[in-house]
Order: sequence, then C-alpha cells, then structure tokens
Amino acid sequence: MDNQFEGLKAMIIDDSKTIRRTAETLLKKVGCDVVTATDGFDALAKIADHRPDIIFVDIMMPRLDGYQTCALIKHNRAFKDTPVIMLSSKDGLFDKAKGRIVGSDQYLTKPFSRDELLGAIKKHVIDARQGAGAA
Repeated sequence: MDNQFEGLKAMIIDDSKTIRRTAETLLKKVGCDVVTATDGFDALAKIADHRPDIIFVDIMMPRLDGYQTCALIKHNRAFKDTPVIMLSSKDGLFDKAKGRIVGSDQYLTKPFSRDELLGAIKKHVIDARQGAGAA
C-alpha cells in the first residue's frame, strides 16, 4: 500500500505536552511532518512558516482558546481553506456547534484514537485533493 500520509504537514496545537507528543508520534509513524504549538499565539507565529495541510487545535487553552485560534486562521486569506479539526475533552453539542460557527471542519473528542486522527487527515486532505483532482 502506498503511503498516502507521507510528507503531509500537520500542526498540533495543544497546551498539553502529552497530547502533543501522542499526536506527533502517531502522525510521524505514518510519514507526516508534524509541527507542534503550545497555544494559539505560538501557532499563529508558526503557521506562516510551516503552512500545514491540516491543523488540530485543542479548545481549552490559556491566552487564546481553540475557538479564537480557529477563527483567526479561517479569517486569514492564506489559510482559510486549511482544514481545522477541534480537539476537546468535552463531547458537548454546544462545543460542536460553536466549533462549526468559527469554521472548524471536524470535532474530535479526547482521548482520540489513531484511526480518528488519520481518518480526519484522509477525509479533509487526501480525499479532498483527490476530489479536486477528479473534478
């Protein structure tokens, strides 16, 4: 099987070192390049340099939370089409709705599984590109 994840750039924004490390390890195993950020400000400083293909952002973070971070990313013309996946330890309808309002593309509840993480990348990056190519 060819490695469809090889070389894809993912950004993980989470104030939890454990979550960052877990996601980074999972994604590097399948060949992704991973950039991590500890919060929204850190992420916004790195996003232009790294231009990730997909961004995973924790909702609950100090300084700039996931909703604000997602809104800022989606309001930037250069990154508005970059898929943003919200990560939350809460599985609330309100949180999902709020995530949708700020433009997030999907919502994963922590702890997420390897399949959920890879599934999100497949759906929003790989399949989206193939869809665009087929159109």
